[in-house]
Amino acid sequence: MSLLAEKTTRPSGLVPHTDSVAAFVPDQSRAERTRSYAVADFPMPTGREEDWRFTPVDRLRALLRDEATGACLDWEESLPAGVRLGTMSVADWRATGAPAPADRAAAIAASHSGGVAVIDIPAEAELTEPVRLTLTGGEGQLVHGHLLIRAGRFSKATVVLTHAGRADYSEVATIVAGDGADLTVVSLQEWDDASIHLGQHDVVIGRDAQVKHIAVTLGGGIVRLNTNATYAGPGGSFDGLGVYFADAGQHLEHRLFVDHAVANCRSNVEYKGALQGDSARTVWVGDVLIRAAAEGTDTYELNRNLLLSDGARADSIPNLEIETGEIAGAGHASATGRFDDLQLFYLMARGIPETEARRLVVRGFFAALVSKIGIPEVIGHLMSAIDAELEQTV
Repeated sequence: MSLLAEKTTRPSGLVPHTDSVAAFVPDQSRAERTRSYAVADFPMPTGREEDWRFTPVDRLRALLRDEATGACLDWEESLPAGVRLGTMSVADWRATGAPAPADRAAAIAASHSGGVAVIDIPAEAELTEPVRLTLTGGEGQLVHGHLLIRAGRFSKATVVLTHAGRADYSEVATIVAGDGADLTVVSLQEWDDASIHLGQHDVVIGRDAQVKHIAVTLGGGIVRLNTNATYAGPGGSFDGLGVYFADAGQHLEHRLFVDHAVANCRSNVEYKGALQGDSARTVWVGDVLIRAAAEGTDTYELNRNLLLSDGARADSIPNLEIETGEIAGAGHASATGRFDDLQLFYLMARGIPETEARRLVVRGFFAALVSKIGIPEVIGHLMSAIDAELEQTV
């Protein structure tokens, strides 16, 4: 039996979604969606499919063609002592039991990447500096990327992936945290406005391991990131955090799937976004599946969107599918709205000019989530980028 559970809160200044329950029920269980290494198992999308109905697929045809390009992004890395960077074949990657692609773009990226870059963090290592990878595109590149990050047992590490420049980029990233590991992965999307980025990030969480996956999307014409979390043993913990800021003409789409198939695991998903300018568009879809064997699960997901101007649109769809009643907790919330006039009035009544007051409201909207990132250099960089976006708005 599957149950749809919904819990909606009303943050200050935001209006909860009012869609009917039917709007949140997909045509099939999330467990029934296709996963395959074969591109042929994924027909060319039309935009009517559940997985693609919010995405401008007509602008993605080049990345959805089943053909290799041989192009690569420029790559710079900074590796703390003990961390190894190597490569493996796609066949060897499949042999590790890595999660299979979940859509056509990911299947093409995996098939035509030409090989897998592998970052290995040794068991029991405690890194004091992040592993940093910076991927930069050049004009007109169409690139397929493939990355495997493996954190050894009882290791503690942070990996920061930065994407910049101009490219049409499709990637698969497999993130494996060994038993007892504590791993944070930050994916920064700071592309030029003409870039397209399609990504599938698969997170596999070992027994008693903790993984924090953070997506920060500020640039790119179209960015669509699918983040999927699964558990390889009990006691695992997953935090999926995201921040995005869409300008006029941008389409920023984040999809998450947390598959609770193992008992006594937890997950928490929290994404916040702001939109400004005509035709700014964001999409957030959060799917959580609690299977019959996943007793003791504790899960929650939250998405909030702040509209800063007319003409912007935010779609937010949380889905919660439960197959057992023996859980610790499960819920979700989604809210989209404009500035809180009371907050503006409060600040202006204390002598703060309206322009500065509006900036403070937006900064406050993001601040609580940004502070959870826990990496000072990323927090500072992100808040500076948000301030730069606000310079164009208020």
